[in-house]
Amino acid sequence: MKIMKFGGTSVGTAEAIQQTAGILVDAFHEMPDQPPVAVVSAMGGVTNLLLEHARAAADGDEDAGMRLHQKLLDRHFTALHDLVPDEHDRSALFEEIEQQIDRCTQLVESVSVLRDLSPRAEDWIVSFGERLSSVLVAGTIEALGVRSTPVASDSYLVTDGVFGGASPLMEESRRRAHETFTPLLSSRTIPVVTGFFGASEAGVVTTLGRGGSDYAATVLGALLDATEVVIWTDVDGVLSADPRLVPDARTLSTISFAEATELAYFGAKVIHPRTVQPAIEYGMAIRIRNTFNPEHPGTRMGPEPAKNGSVKAITAIGGVSVVTVEGAGLIGVAGITARVFSAIGRGGFNVYMISQASSQHSLSFAVRGEDAPAIIQLLEDEFELDLIRQRLLRIWEDPGVAIIAIVGAGMRGTPGVSGRLFMTLGDARINIVTIAQGSSELNISCVVNESEIARAVPLIHQEFGLAEGDAPGD
Repeated sequence: MKIMKFGGTSVGTAEAIQQTAGILVDAFHEMPDQPPVAVVSAMGGVTNLLLEHARAAADGDEDAGMRLHQKLLDRHFTALHDLVPDEHDRSALFEEIEQQIDRCTQLVESVSVLRDLSPRAEDWIVSFGERLSSVLVAGTIEALGVRSTPVASDSYLVTDGVFGGASPLMEESRRRAHETFTPLLSSRTIPVVTGFFGASEAGVVTTLGRGGSDYAATVLGALLDATEVVIWTDVDGVLSADPRLVPDARTLSTISFAEATELAYFGAKVIHPRTVQPAIEYGMAIRIRNTFNPEHPGTRMGPEPAKNGSVKAITAIGGVSVVTVEGAGLIGVAGITARVFSAIGRGGFNVYMISQASSQHSLSFAVRGEDAPAIIQLLEDEFELDLIRQRLLRIWEDPGVAIIAIVGAGMRGTPGVSGRLFMTLGDARINIVTIAQGSSELNISCVVNESEIARAVPLIHQEFGLAEGDAPGD
């Protein structure tokens, strides 16, 4: 069983869709008795287009629906004209696309009348991006001589009904998935499945939230007992560093799920952590490959790989602030730390890393710079009496910093890694604001001035020998 997921760049233009269809047709010819199952995102920019016009309609823009109608027609009809040369086949697809666009437009016009974009309506409207792209991809595959059909994911993926961030109900979804896909695969037909959404038990469309299309692909892999899900994108795989900072960054051949999650958490564009969950639970591997360089084998994510070397990759997050809570009142007082992070949690803010002085006199944590003022206000409200009584001295922000993280399962039990990292930064006279290391020893993180990222990352990359050609095996 082959599950192949194609992101927005892989279906963003007629040329990209042609390339995607070619990959699927080649996979079919390799194993015609076991056709691949494709999962597709919306064409690049279409989801934002749908949201923009739906929100304009909610604000009272009565023409938003018709403008959206024309833009969707232009985008998808132009692509279809380039992709399907036979006029008769193209006519049938034109009709199917137009019906989908008409339905979407009616929903947006309803939003305009009500002047209300409910979560339910928003999820339904944004689902049309994937519905339309699945028709284009399936039509292109048929034009290349292989049977294919679009499959709307709300026909099999049953969710808990939470709008904007639904979770699948696996047992019922498994039953429906086998009913949906077994006849298609048996008839040597390539299903082209919409990513990103499913439907509640009552049949109401719900989206899966951020990273939803990749997540939908690994969920489908679990439902159909696939051994590997291939996510096709516009990069060769997971890199050892950001190539904009390190031109000789290399593509990792293998990486563990734990390492991939650490890299994603610290800013690397690897894979959304939620995508990994079904793969871990159901024993699948995930492979990242490049739609526009299909000869490259990409990066395989799976169980812990061989721990050759120590550091696998380096990543950095800019736009960070360090917030520090300081005062003698922290020393030996139970509950202060809990109050700090409970207040932050109530505000819905994310904390990247935490560092506490051994004296317990200060507690520092890194957050997004844009969140820092609101977080400080929350903490000042929470500790108003403590500040007045000087149990806490102050709460302040150190802005304009960045987190650099080195990641690798091989660091576990390898002496000297931290020393090499900090010696490299010290020799370059790059000041470290704060440091944290997880107990899992999968990553070591430090905060430096944001202006130092461009110097620090290449130096660390060089120190650990991660460049193409001289790096240790994965």
